[in-house]
Amino acid sequence: MLRRAGSADLDLGRLAFTQHGQDYALLRPRSATTPHLTTVTLLSILENSGHSFDRLDLADVWEGRAKVPEGDVDVVLLSTTYIWNGPILGSAVRWIRENLPGTRIVAGGQFTNLKFMQAMRDHPEIVAVVRGDGEIALPKTLDALAGRGELSAVPNLVWRDEDNIRINPTEYVDIDGFPSPQVLGKQQIVPYESMRGCPFDCKFCSFPAASPKWRFKSAEKIRDDWLAYAARNGADVISAMDSTFTIPPTRLRRLLEILPDSGVPRWEGFSRANTLNSEQTVTGLKASHCYQLHIGFESMNDGTLKRMSKRVSVKQNRRAVELLSRSGLSYYGLFIVGYPGEDPGMFQDTQDYLLREYSGHYALSKFSITDETMPLWQDREELRIVADDPTDPASPWSHIGMNSAQAAQLQKETLDKVRLTNPKAVLSLWQHDYQHWLMPRHEHSVNIAVEKCLERMGMAPVDYGDLDEGAAVIRGNLHRLKDFGVELAPAGRQLVRDPV
Repeated sequence: MLRRAGSADLDLGRLAFTQHGQDYALLRPRSATTPHLTTVTLLSILENSGHSFDRLDLADVWEGRAKVPEGDVDVVLLSTTYIWNGPILGSAVRWIRENLPGTRIVAGGQFTNLKFMQAMRDHPEIVAVVRGDGEIALPKTLDALAGRGELSAVPNLVWRDEDNIRINPTEYVDIDGFPSPQVLGKQQIVPYESMRGCPFDCKFCSFPAASPKWRFKSAEKIRDDWLAYAARNGADVISAMDSTFTIPPTRLRRLLEILPDSGVPRWEGFSRANTLNSEQTVTGLKASHCYQLHIGFESMNDGTLKRMSKRVSVKQNRRAVELLSRSGLSYYGLFIVGYPGEDPGMFQDTQDYLLREYSGHYALSKFSITDETMPLWQDREELRIVADDPTDPASPWSHIGMNSAQAAQLQKETLDKVRLTNPKAVLSLWQHDYQHWLMPRHEHSVNIAVEKCLERMGMAPVDYGDLDEGAAVIRGNLHRLKDFGVELAPAGRQLVRDPV
């Protein structure tokens, strides 16, 4: 196909553009990654409390390259924020048991916030679970385990008292008055938490159950924190990790007043569609140094949105995209296929919208059941929800509207159709490995068009069984890239791969 396209030696890594007299590779590797918010928070708590520690990344455990820390280990702190079922928790505990035999475990994070009794019942190595806020509870737990206090006096703690499990009272940290986490050393991208809990009750999300009290930092604290990260850590991007950063409305209005001239770094965050309801709001976000938003549209069918308890409408979703597409802001729209109660006819509304109207980055996920605490189980009987294993997101499921195999087929069909027919919609998939934007001196619409060319060329061997037809697509997109100043550099030419 490449040979028939007249580009037998085509290598996407040779695509380049000229800026300030230098040839830049279009696909430049991402120069910085965002550290996990959990990691930043835990490191800050331990540094401030004076406890000595070694850090072991759970990713190394999963991939078999974890090395046992040197020296004596008194306690293992096990974060379950990225653990979603019992078998995964069991594999982490097993690694600790085999490599640090007899070492006590203190767990914390999303999974054990919800499943603390199960975790302690199944794993005697877990002597305590910190539920919720850990800024005060975690140092007190470590002190008590070292004989400098009583576990019974530690807030938010579930602990093993010989054969009994005790549950201590819950206390909440004033996150607006409490110092935000310190970030150690230079860090280009800093993760940020502006609230805990969530005021919404989307049925596909169990997050509010794990942190039931909604609290949020003031606009002034957010501004001051971001300025401090820029000054101390050299941060030039703040990644707000909250489920919805653009609420409450009073705080958002205040942020839009005080951020534009404050000198804060660029920032990104998650938003609800109904917050993005006016030109003034979107213009204000851009002026406040927001460069990217992630929006959970989920569906373009009002019946499905109501089933989800999403508390937005199709009209509000459509309005948000219309405003954002004219703003120059980068945004990612998130959609779901196969939510309980949705049948293929209802999903057709979402597919048609993605095919005919949507512009920008998007993702389309097949619905999955992540655990048995999801509020959607309240509709189990009405919607006939069945899952082979409610703790395994990959497990087959079915409901009154469709089953997981049908949802997977609709997902693939939609992705293929959008790629081939909508020139303004680009799947968010491969971009994370590269600098954003690929052409940072150009506007949003140009970058979307460039990515669309790459998407269509990269998938041509899949999309076209006829070699000549596929070759024509490759030639056409290479020609279109030239219109944007992107061409194949001669083989062997050195290209700049640093940020522009």
